[in-house]
Amino acid sequence: MSTAVRLTTSAMIASIAAEGQPTRSAPFGNALVELAAQRPDIVGMTADLAKYTDLHLFAREYPERFFQMGMAEQLLMGAAGGMAKEGYVPFVTTYAVFAARRAYDFIHQVIAEENLDVKIACALPGLTTGYGPSHQATEDISILRGVPGLTIVDPCDALDIEQAVPAIAAHRGPVYMRLLRGKVPLVLDAYDYRFELGRAKLLRDGKDVLVISSGILTMRALEAAQALAGGAADVAVLHSPTIKPLDEQTILREARRGGRLVVVAENHSVTGGLGEAVAGLLLREGVAPARFRQIALPDAFLDAGALPTLHERYGISASAIAASIKSWL
Repeated sequence: MSTAVRLTTSAMIASIAAEGQPTRSAPFGNALVELAAQRPDIVGMTADLAKYTDLHLFAREYPERFFQMGMAEQLLMGAAGGMAKEGYVPFVTTYAVFAARRAYDFIHQVIAEENLDVKIACALPGLTTGYGPSHQATEDISILRGVPGLTIVDPCDALDIEQAVPAIAAHRGPVYMRLLRGKVPLVLDAYDYRFELGRAKLLRDGKDVLVISSGILTMRALEAAQALAGGAADVAVLHSPTIKPLDEQTILREARRGGRLVVVAENHSVTGGLGEAVAGLLLREGVAPARFRQIALPDAFLDAGALPTLHERYGISASAIAASIKSWL
């Protein structure tokens, strides 16, 4: 008889935290509420998704500074641009698929072209939902990386999000941040970590492999590195939460430490994300690692299903990452 855990429909939208892993509830919503107490210029705006982006906490605390725009993402971005022109700092939330696909032109023309102070925080990035291609934003970074002046942030865990909120609020100009919602894992507190916009951080060193990662793939890379630490491979993990602008100096410094396999790991399509950004940087600067590999989602419309199953199927679970690294070595 099989002893496999039976996965229910809820696993399609479940927290990405492993069983027993420490979590914090709604780190984005709580951090924004705390920051707004000192920043009366901050307003919250959403397209009918306050509850599902943790912005409902802000709405409850500051109802006079909360704007529900309905299911109209283009209107949401246009109105946010107008608010920014009046001196406010809008924090705008929706799902990543709706911002990147449905409202792209409004982000590009209304917000980015005028360098307006709008912060766009979007839930369900990459493969963090099992509801299929309509909700899986596997190409959001690729779509938005080409927008001039748009800062792109992909946090790893609750601590990353909590520290990123005041940092992006202090930054002058538009920001797109991928958002983890609900009960979010807490990982980086064990690594004496502090988020700095535009900076990558070496979380652990290793002589055999350098993994450059962002988002939840940093968490998985750390788990894979620990699993391989018994002798299979000594793995370094460089967390790059800011995708644009890329911390070129730190990435080049680590990649130039010769003889290591360089792996870029991201919860995004293999096309147009962190992997290609790093590969382009290394090629332009004439840095030739011993080998270069990518761990990313395929350039395809992904299946619907339970997240643990999908993460294993598409090679972004900790065990799949460890297996890939071992095979490449």
